[in-house]
Amino acid sequence: MEKPTNRILSGVQPSGDLHLGNYLGAIKNFVSLQHKYECFFCVVDLHAITVWQDPATLAQKTREVTAAFIASGIDPKKNTLFVQSQVPQHAQLAWMFSCIARMGWLNRMTQFKDKAGKNSENVSVGLFSYPTLMAADILIYLATHVPVGEDQKQHLELTRDIAQKFNNDFKHELFPIPEPLILGEAKRVMSLRDGTKKMSKSDPSDYSRIMLTDSKENIVQKIKKAKTDPLPLPDSLEDAKARPEALNLLTIFAALNDSDTEEVISNYGGKEFSQFKNDLGELASSKLSPISDEVNKLMSDKVYLDSIIVSGKEKAISVAKPVLDKVFEILGFLHNNIPKN
Repeated sequence: MEKPTNRILSGVQPSGDLHLGNYLGAIKNFVSLQHKYECFFCVVDLHAITVWQDPATLAQKTREVTAAFIASGIDPKKNTLFVQSQVPQHAQLAWMFSCIARMGWLNRMTQFKDKAGKNSENVSVGLFSYPTLMAADILIYLATHVPVGEDQKQHLELTRDIAQKFNNDFKHELFPIPEPLILGEAKRVMSLRDGTKKMSKSDPSDYSRIMLTDSKENIVQKIKKAKTDPLPLPDSLEDAKARPEALNLLTIFAALNDSDTEEVISNYGGKEFSQFKNDLGELASSKLSPISDEVNKLMSDKVYLDSIIVSGKEKAISVAKPVLDKVFEILGFLHNNIPKN
């Protein structure tokens, strides 16, 4: 089987409305990556159901994430854009990997501990074992690179361990050892109300996050109300790192402006937050409002959007099926090995 040399797999959960953190941490980077890599982008609805999801809402959000991919600039003709659950090879390979991975590996996953908290005995088995599904998502396409946030690096390390163990156990170099791609200035976008916490749709305050569906007026207002300290803007990156709310706004500006944080600091260091917030509000609204408008337009054309989803499904299966067939052969399954009469 011929292996790719420059292939990416990444996905976004349809578990709620998309916010600035989803855009800067993932989708915006996808847009640039499509010009350098063979890209597979999926809506990871199987991951979403590790916690309860309303079925009608899940279907709606699956289409919304697909629309957001396209509205942000991802070309569905150039890339494979699909819904995870429509490609059965993901779940099938995940079971194989559940038998390859070790309990000790999964027990070390800090994100499970963070999400489960003190309720670990009552959360779903899927929430515990979903890193094996993430490994299957990546390796079913023989992906060589994976764009990840800082909080996903540990899961990619598990994927690499699973790939290596499979290859070693069965004396077959089927799976590549995928490399992480950590891109952009805003790797981890923080809450506008607390610079020490990740931006989240579950935060009770609407002013903690900017949604991709927010109007220009809402975006500007949320930036103006973002928490800051009473000092002028920091004049060095070292100073900014000691002031989480300031650093968060500076890195958001840099990410939206395709610059780096030090360049933003050189332009605004020592100035008052009021002018900076005005500029950031204008920048954010100019970048995000067109995306919101296009998402709404795409969501009103269900026939077109669903045609993209169907086309992506077919393209994804055409790549995933031969890989799973090879896994079956390596494992000794009588899948395609019984001759027909």
